Amino acid sequence: MVQSIKEAQTLGQVVQLAKTNSKSESWNWLIGGAETESTLKRNRQSLDQLAFRPRVLRSVDKIDTTTKLFGKNSRLPIFLAPIGGLVQLNSMGSIAPAKAAKEFGVSCFVSSVSEPGMEPTIKQTGGNLIYQLYVRGDDTWVIDQLNRATELGYSAFCITVDSAHYGRRERDKLAGYTPPARRTPKGARYQAQLNWELIKKIKSKTKLPIILKGIATVEDALISIDHEIDIIYISNHGGRQLDFGLGTTEVLTEIINTTKDHCEIYVDGGFYRGTDIIKAICLGATAIGLGRLYGYGMAADGVDGIIRVLEILEEEIINAMANLGVTTLSELNKDLICKSEPVVEPTAFSAFLPVKISY
Repeated sequence: MVQSIKEAQTLGQVVQLAKTNSKSESWNWLIGGAETESTLKRNRQSLDQLAFRPRVLRSVDKIDTTTKLFGKNSRLPIFLAPIGGLVQLNSMGSIAPAKAAKEFGVSCFVSSVSEPGMEPTIKQTGGNLIYQLYVRGDDTWVIDQLNRATELGYSAFCITVDSAHYGRRERDKLAGYTPPARRTPKGARYQAQLNWELIKKIKSKTKLPIILKGIATVEDALISIDHEIDIIYISNHGGRQLDFGLGTTEVLTEIINTTKDHCEIYVDGGFYRGTDIIKAICLGATAIGLGRLYGYGMAADGVDGIIRVLEILEEEIINAMANLGVTTLSELNKDLICKSEPVVEPTAFSAFLPVKISY
């Protein structure tokens, strides 16, 4: 096993280092899902059941992985997704991913329930940051949050819509552990009251791009379009909210087929490898969110750990594009993938075989 992040040559080695450096309760919180963790596993299964159809003899000596997100250049078609309670992984909290994202050249979401908070994070790091909100107050409070994010220079405003109640995460319950986000539930009832009328009001009060995170059906995607939402963010919270949901890649296929060309589509949930990123782009996603994956890097070695994850991921993406016979992201399309039977049992660590990582 590697002893430092600089020695890590694979993402599996980063995960091993993260486990070694984490307290047991923080580790279980990071890897766990809701109840039976079926949604978590389906996220992986929906990716594993896609196979590639590579093309050859296409001159792929120069690969371009760049794109634009929120009007700014992005080194990869990915972003660091919002995670609450990051201080469980590293004392820097939301500062760590924001710094790593800026240094590497990608976007980063800042969660409203991750310390040190909205203002310190952007003032200490800068970069292309997006503010993600859990509703903890009335409509006036929400609009105030929107105005503050705008004044501070956030590139977009994201509302998480799949968390009316905190998910039943049984790893935490069995360990007798209460994550920070559960220790101060003040105002949580407002999240349960969230509705389309408030989304309409938010949209009318700002010129910032509005993102709805947690869309999981075609029906809600179509309602989002009716409300002129700028970005539909397909997510099931990494399998941490409602159990027995579909894998997000399955949902992505359904939504893309119905809403194509109406707005940008982001997705997260079980994306751990460069090949995973390529599959989502082939299906029509604009960008892919990394959650647990950068969490592993953060637990392994803070800012440096996250950057090492992104470096390895970039190597994997370039390798996959070259071997598929494409040189730019715009060349990725559905003709390069097909359905096939998965050969690996989906687990929290199945993407990192043959490195063995115990629960």
